[in-house]
Amino acid sequence: MRFLLDDEQRAFAHSLDALLTAADSPSVVRSWGAGDHTAGLALWSRVADAGVFALAVPETYEGVGPLPVELAVAFVELGRHAVPGPLVETVAAAALLSEPGLAKRFLPGLASGETIATVAALDGSCGSYALDGDAATIHLAVDSGKGDEGSAGGELRLTQGHGPVRTSMDPARRLTRLAETGGELLATGPQVTAATAHALTWARLATAAQALGVGLTLLDRTVAYVKQRSQFGVPIGSFQAVKHRLADAKVALEFARPLLFGAALTMDPADVAAAKVTACEAAYTTARTALQLHGAIGYTAEYDLSLWLTKARALRTAWGTPGECREMVLK
Repeated sequence: MRFLLDDEQRAFAHSLDALLTAADSPSVVRSWGAGDHTAGLALWSRVADAGVFALAVPETYEGVGPLPVELAVAFVELGRHAVPGPLVETVAAAALLSEPGLAKRFLPGLASGETIATVAALDGSCGSYALDGDAATIHLAVDSGKGDEGSAGGELRLTQGHGPVRTSMDPARRLTRLAETGGELLATGPQVTAATAHALTWARLATAAQALGVGLTLLDRTVAYVKQRSQFGVPIGSFQAVKHRLADAKVALEFARPLLFGAALTMDPADVAAAKVTACEAAYTTARTALQLHGAIGYTAEYDLSLWLTKARALRTAWGTPGECREMVLK
């Protein structure tokens, strides 16, 4: 099946691309990784003004959604420009806080960008660390209750602060442990377990789209590079072996694209898991190809390519490892 975006969706993607290009996202990413959130929060506000976070929030709570296809369109562009921050986590929080009382309290802020959310321990898929806890304004800790014998359901808690920031393989993804005591109990029971599964599906969709965008930029930059770099008096892009590697990366990314938008249409957990593993593996494959074809310069943190290389590796296991996603597909 061939999935094509309509004119409005393409215009939305182009407008986001223009916004993010003008923002000089590589410099924003580097500042964010160094702990300076000023430029990143300014960009976050512009992304929110463009309506990105409102796509995950129902109209009842000042959003325009839920619109998963448009959200996927937006996150492809966010990935293409390596935009930092707890983007996926804010979308997951919008799905977690769907109970009317909580939705009325939190969702308008998430839709407008005034509230930045991070989430930890969501169904075990995020580990015990929250992303960018030092930049987030609300910190959600979730125990889904799955796998606990005799459990009456899960628990959703608003925590008080976070621990020290720890670096990860992607310097722009800053990890923190959330406070284990105190805070406010927001919800308990089976509804939290259901909300957790729903939020995980949205998070995996956004991660898949982000990974696809990362892979597309890695491919574009590598194609441009091999046209410029010469050996034996000719561009290395003219070598058959180089063409084969780039063709394999292109095929992998183009195969992931219809799976992503097909999953956005159905929002079936298995479809989304398939899209997530396919897009992330395609981005990771493209990253390895980009690193090999760039040679030594590809290993330097000062070269902008590294901003996408490290993100491709980090997204591969975020919100579900390849093994976990494959298991979901085979259920």
